[in-house]
Order: sequence, then structure tokens, then C-alpha cells
Amino acid sequence: MTYITKPRLHHPSLHTNKVGYTRRDYEGRISTLCAGCGHDSISAAIIQACWELDIEPHRVAKLSGIGCSSKTPDYFLGASHGFNTVHGRMPSVLTGANLANRDLLYLGVSGDGDSASIGLGQFANAMRRGVCMAYIVENNGVYGLTKGQFSATADRGSKSKKGVINSDNPVDLVALALQLGATYVGRSFSGDKEQLVPLIKGAMAHGGAAFIDVISPCVTFNNHGGSTKSYDYVRQHNEAVSRIDFMTPGQEITTDYEPGSVVDVKQHDGSVLRLRKLHADYDPTDRYKAMAYMQEHAARGEVVTGLLYVDPLATDLHRALNTTAAPLNSLGMRELCPGASALEKINAALR
Repeated sequence: MTYITKPRLHHPSLHTNKVGYTRRDYEGRISTLCAGCGHDSISAAIIQACWELDIEPHRVAKLSGIGCSSKTPDYFLGASHGFNTVHGRMPSVLTGANLANRDLLYLGVSGDGDSASIGLGQFANAMRRGVCMAYIVENNGVYGLTKGQFSATADRGSKSKKGVINSDNPVDLVALALQLGATYVGRSFSGDKEQLVPLIKGAMAHGGAAFIDVISPCVTFNNHGGSTKSYDYVRQHNEAVSRIDFMTPGQEITTDYEPGSVVDVKQHDGSVLRLRKLHADYDPTDRYKAMAYMQEHAARGEVVTGLLYVDPLATDLHRALNTTAAPLNSLGMRELCPGASALEKINAALR
């Protein structure tokens, strides 16, 4: 973490969004990550997405675990709620916070070591339970804080900076998210802001379990010729499935599109996610075809990016548990402790 703050002075010509904030109001402290780290580009994309969505910073709760990626919430949304959990436990802490206060927007930031190794079980259960959150993994394939060992997402056959060849099969978090029931699944590259920003905007407005895997090269330990998560490798092997744009409710649509070239997916809050499809046969609403498409291109050594799957009828954990519409932290003693007779009815129903 860093305690170096940015100047609070704003130039009077800075543009404000609909809720009166400038882009600077969504920034955090000065980053202490290595110069050129892809994680800083992801932070910039989150800042841009929240500013364009007109989100009030205090409505966001950002949670993270341990690792280079989990340091980044200190570098964006400085006026939002934040909690840095222990290694791999971000999803369960976020789940508890979400159940207590459903009125906040939840952003979980993690890394490949944090989510694919010690936190794999936490990741899996957050996805299958449909926790309403935007879950972003900043994926560089190494443990950057402990000198560049392979993480669980490192591709088999990739080479470390020291020349060691990885002999283990990788954990594909996108494939797991699809299999476990996530209702919004995407993959992007930290160096492709045009694609990443609308993907984050769609995840923040989705209303269900949204997951984005972002390939984010580690410039210190994993940006060399033998790495499959380097800047050059991803740029050379990127297979984009769609060109993505995001439109907030009420925005006038003036562009005329050819029939069959656009899929509009209406979200629960009324926002619309628009996909300009580059492949006529790709259907982002078919979970199983998305899994097959991704695996097919992975076998060719290609990194599929874009919105891979979205469910327009997504539900979340609150609906599954039939919780009250009022946030649990706003309920009083009478609602939380209805008395012995109510407890007896509950116990009788379980017999």
C-alpha cells in the first residue's frame, strides 16, 4: 500500500458526469507497482468505467485478497468502501457484506494466485451461488510478490524468466466460471482499454455473478519470450469474439445496424449491453457453445477475449435465499428477533 496522496486540486475545465463527479474523483492513491504493470491499466479502466456509469463512489464496496492485484483497490475509488481480506478469502467476506447490505455495488479484485490456488474453493462457491458482484481477476501467471514462481494459471510449457519450464496443467478460471453458473463471463487484456472498459461497465450493471479474467502481464517476472502471458504473446494470439459497447438507460440510439449484427441484452436495472458481433455464428447467450468455442481456440494457442457469455435473466443470491428487500443491516430488533413462537414454526417446518 502507499500513503502518497495525489493533489486534490481540480482544474475548473475538467468535465463532470451526471452525478457531478470528475474522473479524478474516482482515483485513489499513487500506485507503487512496477512501472508498466498491466494492473495499473486495469485500475484506469475501472476508474473510467465507474465515471462513465455515473456511479457515486460511496455506493461501491471494493474488496480484495493478497498479492500485487489485491493492492490495486488502493489506487482507484478512494472515496468508496474498501476491505483488504486475507489470502484467497475475498469472495466469502464479500458474500457476507452483500447479504448485510444489498444496496451497495460490490467489486471484487483478485489475482491468479489469490483466486486459482488458495482461494479456488472460495471463487467456485461465489460463482455457483450467484453472488451479485463484479469479480475481476488480474491474471499474470506468476506470484509477483514472491519473485515470479508459476501460478496455477500459467500455461503448460511456458517458460519462467529463469528458464524453468512449467509442467503443470493450468487452471482456466473462465472455463470454471462458465461451468459453475456465472451469468456474465468475459476475458480481456489489460492493454486493450477499448474492450476492457465496456466489459467492466457491463459487469458492474449486470445484477448477478459477473466474472472478468484480465490477462495482465508482469513486466518484472513474466514479460519475456517464453511467457504466454506477455504483452507480445497476447497481442499476437488475441482472438476477439465481439466488439463491445455499453449504453446507459435513456441514451438515444441513432446508429443503424444491419439485421443480425447486434445482440441487445437488457439488464435488470434497465441498462443495455450491446455487442457488435464479428463472428456471425457466435452466440453469447449459449453457455455450452461459449465453453466449446473457448476450448477450441485455446487448443490453437489463441486467447479468446470479449464477452463470452451473458444470461439476460440472471438471478442472485438474495433471490435464491428469498431475503427481504430491505438491507439486513437496516433491520431492527423486532424484525431480526421475532420471538419464540416464530422460532417454533421454523423448527417445526424442518422436522
